[in-house]
Amino acid sequence: MQGAAPRIQPANRIHLLGNIIQFLATGSDTSGAYSLVEVTTAPGSGTPPHRQNDDEEMFYVLEGTYEFLYGDRRLTAGPGDHVLIQRGQAHAFRNTGSTNARMLIINSPGGYHENFFIEAGDAVDAAFTTPVDGQPNMP
Repeated sequence: MQGAAPRIQPANRIHLLGNIIQFLATGSDTSGAYSLVEVTTAPGSGTPPHRQNDDEEMFYVLEGTYEFLYGDRRLTAGPGDHVLIQRGQAHAFRNTGSTNARMLIINSPGGYHENFFIEAGDAVDAAFTTPVDGQPNMP
């Protein structure tokens, strides 16, 4: 690791790519050990293939059905299933159902993902409950 991620004070909820991301524990809450978010994903939404070299990521599905791409594998996951992504491994996910899906995401160490969500997403309040697909504001 190339030093700890900077401490941030994120908005409680961010909307990005059809996902509402609610911060439950940030890197600053856990001395940089991990971050924990709850994600609500609109039908057909998710993330494009990407990789991160600074942290590992685990997804734990609470409701609905997600399709995960990691490495050269595809996996359909439902409530109670989890998927672990190693550092540097290409991955993506999308909600394959017809209603919103929910999951927990743990990143270790904490901080890196929070900073990305804040920069790329839009802060939303508790009244914003229906994620919509769309492109992030990324320069």
